[in-house]
Amino acid sequence: MSEKRVCLGKIVGVHGIKGEVKVKSYTAVDKNIASYGTLEDNFGKQQFELKVTGHSKDLLRVKISGVDDRTTAEGLIGKDLYAPRGVLPELKNEDVYYEADLIGLKVLDEQNNEVAKVIGFYNFGAGDILEIKLKTGRAEMIPFNKGYVPTINLDEGYIIVASLTMRFLEDDEGAPC
Repeated sequence: MSEKRVCLGKIVGVHGIKGEVKVKSYTAVDKNIASYGTLEDNFGKQQFELKVTGHSKDLLRVKISGVDDRTTAEGLIGKDLYAPRGVLPELKNEDVYYEADLIGLKVLDEQNNEVAKVIGFYNFGAGDILEIKLKTGRAEMIPFNKGYVPTINLDEGYIIVASLTMRFLEDDEGAPC
């Protein structure tokens, strides 16, 4: 499992007695989740072949190959559905990124000193957030926008954070916390 993977959705419930599950899709067009081939669980141990059968409110109704009863389907609730990064289309907009491409990038200050590493990406409803782990081991969250992260270089594996951002992350003696 050395290739980066992208989480495309999550099994959040069941529908009926014949093994259908409810899936929250993270793809741009929700029903396209089934078009990326066989998906895997968080650890790459279980594989899922999906067929979208309909909608249930804001969720997809999905039939998973080999899941034919409600009890088996209930055992899948909470599973994330991952695809290899390579099956996803290349992004046409240079200001749009896959989460999997950002995780693991080095974080540099404006003087090109490595100060942290990107360890997470979130959106709690008020905008995108990067979680970074400072050299000291402390984790911090910063807004993911041009004001805080003016430079992203995927080819060389780093982002640059604005000096204003670094001031918020420093302790009283001026060193990154």
